[in-house]
Amino acid sequence: MLDIKDLHCTIDDIAILQGINLQVEKGTIHAIMGPNGSGKSTLSSVLAGHEDYSISQGSITYQEEDLLAMNITERALNGIFLAFQYPISLPGVSCSNFLREAINAKLKFQGKPDMDALQFAKMLRAAAEKLNISTEMLKRGVNDGFSGGEKKRFETLQMMLLQPDLVIMDETDSGLDIDAMQRIAENVNQLKSPERSFVIITHYQRLLNYIKPDYVHILAGGRIIKSGDSSLAEQVENEGYQNILQQAGA
Repeated sequence: MLDIKDLHCTIDDIAILQGINLQVEKGTIHAIMGPNGSGKSTLSSVLAGHEDYSISQGSITYQEEDLLAMNITERALNGIFLAFQYPISLPGVSCSNFLREAINAKLKFQGKPDMDALQFAKMLRAAAEKLNISTEMLKRGVNDGFSGGEKKRFETLQMMLLQPDLVIMDETDSGLDIDAMQRIAENVNQLKSPERSFVIITHYQRLLNYIKPDYVHILAGGRIIKSGDSSLAEQVENEGYQNILQQAGA
C-alpha cells in the first residue's frame, strides 16, 4: 500500500523529517507515537500533500505509484484520506452538499456517472444513523459550531461514504472524552478490511485500547527509532519515552 524510503523534509529551511522508512501493507493498522515535536503531524501532512513542506530526499510509493508526483486532489481521488487533528470549518457549505460533491468527484474520477439525489439521500441517511448524526446537523455548515466530538463523527461519516484505501488519522483522539473516543473507535473498526490500511498518529495508548494496531512505531527527532507490536504502546504508557530514546541514542 505505502512504501516510504529515507524521507527527508523541511519547512522554512528547518529540517523536520530526517530519514523516515516505513512500509504499510494492505489491510494493516500502523500506529505512530512519539514526543512533541518529533515530526508525527508533519508526516501526515506530507502524505496528504501539504504544499508548505519541501521534500529534500527520499521517496514515497503509494499503490505502486509515485505519491510525490501527485497533488493534493489527486491523492484524495486515489484513495488517501486525512482525518485532521483540528478539522476546519466551512460556513455556508452544508455537510450534505459537501459530501455529495466529494462522492461525485470520486465517481467522475473513476469514469462513473454521478449519484442521483435519491440514492445519495438514502446512503447518507443510513450512514448518519449509525453515527448518531441528525438530519439537522447535516444541514449545518461543515464543522460550523460543531463540538470536538461532532467534528470527529463527521470525519468518520466522510470515511464511511468515501471508502478510502489509506486512512491517515492525525491525533483524532485529541480533545475527545472517553465515550466519544470509544464511539469513533467502534466506527473505525467497522471500516477495517483486507484492502484498507490505517496510519494512526497518537500521543496516547488509550486510543489503541480500542483500535488494535498491527504495528507501533516510535518517532523521535524526525525518524523512526523503534518499531514493534501493540505491546510497545503499552510500554510507552507505563514508562514514557525516556528509556526508548536513551536506547536509540536519540
